[in-house]
Amino acid sequence: MTTVDSLCAAVAAAVPDEQAAEQARKQQDRLTKPPGSLARLEELSVWLSGVRGLCPPGPVTAPRVVVFAGDHGVARAGVSAYPAEVTAQMVGAVRAGIAAVSVVAAEVGASVRVEDLAVDADTPPEVSRYKVRRGSGRIDLENALSREEAERALLAGAAIAAEEIAAGADLLIAGEVGIGNTTPSAALVARLAGADPGLVTGPGTGLDAEGVARKTAVVRAAVRRAGELTDPVDVLAAIGGADLAAIAGFLLGAAAGRTPAVLDGVIVGAAALVAHAMAPSAVRWWLAGHRSSEPAHDVALRRLGLEPVLDLGLHLGEGSGAVAVVPLLRVASAILGNMRTFEEAGVSDRPEG
Repeated sequence: MTTVDSLCAAVAAAVPDEQAAEQARKQQDRLTKPPGSLARLEELSVWLSGVRGLCPPGPVTAPRVVVFAGDHGVARAGVSAYPAEVTAQMVGAVRAGIAAVSVVAAEVGASVRVEDLAVDADTPPEVSRYKVRRGSGRIDLENALSREEAERALLAGAAIAAEEIAAGADLLIAGEVGIGNTTPSAALVARLAGADPGLVTGPGTGLDAEGVARKTAVVRAAVRRAGELTDPVDVLAAIGGADLAAIAGFLLGAAAGRTPAVLDGVIVGAAALVAHAMAPSAVRWWLAGHRSSEPAHDVALRRLGLEPVLDLGLHLGEGSGAVAVVPLLRVASAILGNMRTFEEAGVSDRPEG
């Protein structure tokens, strides 16, 4: 996609296959079980059939995780329990395959890629070719990005999604690493969902009560700075960050490429809110992997109309919670594809009426 407008137009043109989804619903009712007895697993099989255009949808064989890395100037306001240099170090850990997301992904057969969009340090060329800047601006005092930088990051994310789809990915997952990134995420959720900053600001990496109060004040200041902005890209530029913008573009790119995506925690949820404001129909291609313990995430999910698959109290990020859903998608697909109907199995169905 060469422009943000063309990206959003491609999303609008991408429609899941309702015929395949309806076929999946009917097939679930014919299988040797009481209707609805497998609950969310049945729903997952229907969603997967629709977004893959096939019933049964077949196994997920090539899940791909892209970890978007970026630093945030707002970290200087004391909103994180960890120092800013951790971001670059975590890029190295993901590349080395020793980060949490790397371990979880290896267990479920997903591959992992890391991209530096705004790390405030030099990173290897192979992970920084889409880099927009070194660190996003301090959002309580200045814009995170210029409009041009926000658009560049959005299109970078979409391009990365297109690359992965072209390489054979059949499920996309966005992860992130970045000290201070829960602060712009809370600000975006507060602004786009109309929520009070005090209700969406959490401890992030482990702030105490005093730290949360300090972080809440920063989020309030950022939301005030966004003022009366109505264009979601302008909001993103004012109080987001290059990594968040790239995640939003990645999720839009997944939808434009007719490829399902599983959402992770609060950072990805905030980026999804931006993407949804830009192209509302994109949400049809997304699944909420889990519910983060960060308060902004629940607000974002409600705004998106998505119910998470898992609720384990996770708040690590990196894409780790979303990756944990991959086995459940495989199970859901296998149930639809491999179970027999009452007639095929020679099992008596319940009488009608």
